[in-house]
Amino acid sequence: MTCRKSALFLNAVAFLALILAGLLVHARQRANSAAPVVAANALLARQLQLTDLCVFTETGYTRNPGITGTASAFQDSPLSLEHFPSGTLMQPPPHLFGSPRD
Repeated sequence: MTCRKSALFLNAVAFLALILAGLLVHARQRANSAAPVVAANALLARQLQLTDLCVFTETGYTRNPGITGTASAFQDSPLSLEHFPSGTLMQPPPHLFGSPRD
């Protein structure tokens, strides 16, 4: 006996919907269990008066992308290759792209 293609498709969609529901439930449980740790980290950051997020530790323009200079990624020349691995993992902040054109 052969199965119709539409039945296979609906079974696949139902299976993927179950997986998605499981992932959403798991994410909610992880967020609820991590809430005390996040609150403790926020309190620690407030007590230590930390102001900025340090994303990467390699170089200045990847530590805090919000305060980078326009040419800091091209310290040698505008055509130089990226020699820090973290610079290839993140985009420049939006304010460095310039204004959108109409």
